[in-house]
Amino acid sequence: MALSVTRKYLLNLRKKIKAGDEPYIREHLHDLYPADIADILNRLNIEEAQYLYSHLGEEEAAKVLVEMEEDAREKFLASLSSQEIAERFIDNMPSDDAADVIAELPDKVQGEVLSHMEDTSQASDIVDLMTYNENTAGGLMAKEMISANIRWNVLECVREMRKQAEEVKTVYAIYVVDDDNRLLGTLSLKKLLTTPLRTRISDVYNREVISVKTNTSSEEVANIMHKYDLVVLPVVDHLGRLAGRITIDDVVNVIRKEQTEDIQKIGGMEAVDKAYMNVPFGEMIRKRSTWLVVLFIGESFTATAMSFFEDQIAKAVVLALFVPLIISSGGNTGSQASSLIIRALALNEVSLAEWWRIVRKEIGVGLMLGLILGVVGFMRVAVWSIFVNVYGPHWLSVAATVSISLVGVVLWGNLVGSLLPVFLKKIGLDPAVSSAPFVATLVDVTGLVIYFTVAALFLRGILL
Repeated sequence: MALSVTRKYLLNLRKKIKAGDEPYIREHLHDLYPADIADILNRLNIEEAQYLYSHLGEEEAAKVLVEMEEDAREKFLASLSSQEIAERFIDNMPSDDAADVIAELPDKVQGEVLSHMEDTSQASDIVDLMTYNENTAGGLMAKEMISANIRWNVLECVREMRKQAEEVKTVYAIYVVDDDNRLLGTLSLKKLLTTPLRTRISDVYNREVISVKTNTSSEEVANIMHKYDLVVLPVVDHLGRLAGRITIDDVVNVIRKEQTEDIQKIGGMEAVDKAYMNVPFGEMIRKRSTWLVVLFIGESFTATAMSFFEDQIAKAVVLALFVPLIISSGGNTGSQASSLIIRALALNEVSLAEWWRIVRKEIGVGLMLGLILGVVGFMRVAVWSIFVNVYGPHWLSVAATVSISLVGVVLWGNLVGSLLPVFLKKIGLDPAVSSAPFVATLVDVTGLVIYFTVAALFLRGILL
């Protein structure tokens, strides 16, 4: 059953643990999913978690460990010996999960855990997986899969599946390979079950197969699986030899991680790879302060820009009243455009080669948005002038200045916000770093220049 871990629930569970109520603990855990048990363990102290964990079966314990948050898992594993980790957990995990867990351990402990593993073949697979970058297909894939030589018949394939039944828990497809283990195609389970046993695999396998290489980025893997609606994706090495397979649950984790990083970067901070409550105080300050300092220095140029127009402001103080309005409009428009393009790039809806199409589209959009805000700005000054005399007898010229400035600033902000992500991706950086605060800071400075330049043209001889 699905579980909602509330404060009241945890208090009751802690009482049962403290009382050593084993019958309740065993019966209670029996009805829970591994993800729910992991959620409970994340919230317990290490002694309580160990007691609860001791009542799990070996396979269930391995599944729960994978579902735990990294920090909680790290503390839990630190309380165990290398032999306990190997025999109780790693031996019962798929190779990809096992590699991820071992990679989190100190270097010395990693070797000890691997030496205690009963299955030397699995230990070798884990070592191989740990050589790949975690953000590539090689770092995501698992070694457990069913492959069949193209020279076999269906009966031989069935026998191979039976031999590997314990090792491969879930069979999504059978991969057809040649004598050098190069991937040739796939054989579906339906075809396997409905084809006479003496039929050669070469006569019935599907030659059309989508695969990725071990160095393909995890983000590209996610895009491919989404585009072609795949639940499993084979991975090959640089020679086309079958290396492993990636399942949809691995990709869900990648998407979640990428989205979290992008949201944090768009918010104007470095990505945090831990749960919010588990981020140490010092790390939180460091992750947030870096960009805040950069943005603060950027905003300081706003004051520098205004100093160049000090004489204009002194002669027409009314101009200063509209500075927040002008620069915020440009920043807001730029932030909108930046968010749209970042998402479009992430989903492969646009490519870098289409930058000119982006420019043409955003010029039109920016111009129309600028005209809309320009009309609103003009009406704001005109209507306000009916009731107060704050803008003086030359309110019409002031309204025109504000209106035309808004058109220029909004158009400029829209172009900057849409092209900056494209530029950053072109030079190999994450487009998400062109975050809303960064775009707003850039547009604030240039927006002031546009505003006071327009003012100099429209108010010369009137207020200036």
